[in-house]
Amino acid sequence: MTHNLSDDGEYPGGLKLVRKRLLKRASIPEGGEDPLSSAVVRRDRSCLDMVAEAVKHDQTLLAFQPVMQAMPPHGVAFYEGYIRVLDSTGRVIPARDFMHVVVDKEIGRELDCLALQHGLRALSKAPNIRLSVNMSARAIGYSRWNKVLDRFLKQDATIGERLVLEITEASAMDTPELVIDFMDRMQKHGIAFALDNFGAGATAIGHFRDFLFDAVKIDGQFIRGLSGSLDNQAVVRALVGIAKQFDMLVVAESVETEQDAALLVSMGVDCLQGFLYGAPSVTPPWMEEMKQRSSA
Repeated sequence: MTHNLSDDGEYPGGLKLVRKRLLKRASIPEGGEDPLSSAVVRRDRSCLDMVAEAVKHDQTLLAFQPVMQAMPPHGVAFYEGYIRVLDSTGRVIPARDFMHVVVDKEIGRELDCLALQHGLRALSKAPNIRLSVNMSARAIGYSRWNKVLDRFLKQDATIGERLVLEITEASAMDTPELVIDFMDRMQKHGIAFALDNFGAGATAIGHFRDFLFDAVKIDGQFIRGLSGSLDNQAVVRALVGIAKQFDMLVVAESVETEQDAALLVSMGVDCLQGFLYGAPSVTPPWMEEMKQRSSA
């Protein structure tokens, strides 16, 4: 096919119009291509602003959820501390509502620092508990996060033995060498490591020989409604088998029914966590238990 060019070397009425449209499109702000994209961008920016304000004014805290032993005496194995922020009205905002916006930003590392700081303070005040705190692999290279950890480890030599650091499968696989080196350096402090969202990502099984994870937490998508899903039962059995092969403690997340709990115990799961045993609470559960014991 032959295209006739105009005197100025452009397709008649063609490239000039395309160029004009491209320039016009380039001037549209991010998310402005359509109303839905624009709304998503505005929501994310609003979310980011909310988190930044919460961090600036020290409006962050942890919500604690028990992780229960699957076998007798069925006590609390440890608690998990989830980072929360307070919005301008004082509402407690869970991580699922903002973490996806901040995870790859500087403010995300600040939240890592605050989560660790809140967790270590809780351990300092309650010497009889163990607590897990979520972290991103990116935090390992963040100097402020390391300073927080070092400061508390120097203040209390026993605190490391009661601290569990949870790293998601996706985060660990982003920088496996960095995570492995960090785990190795923390061995002398007795810090335990848990692989969170196990089964949801793409962990190379070969890396299990190199990682120093003490526990895995099977992702909740395989646990919810487990008793009614033969496929998920097969997945969970396989994940438990892999973890046991590497001598790891197995925790099942998102346990919501007694039926699912009983099935998980029969599969060899060591610990159970979910709404069946209690929702995350900004009031430390062990404080309530201490009050009950003192009043008995």
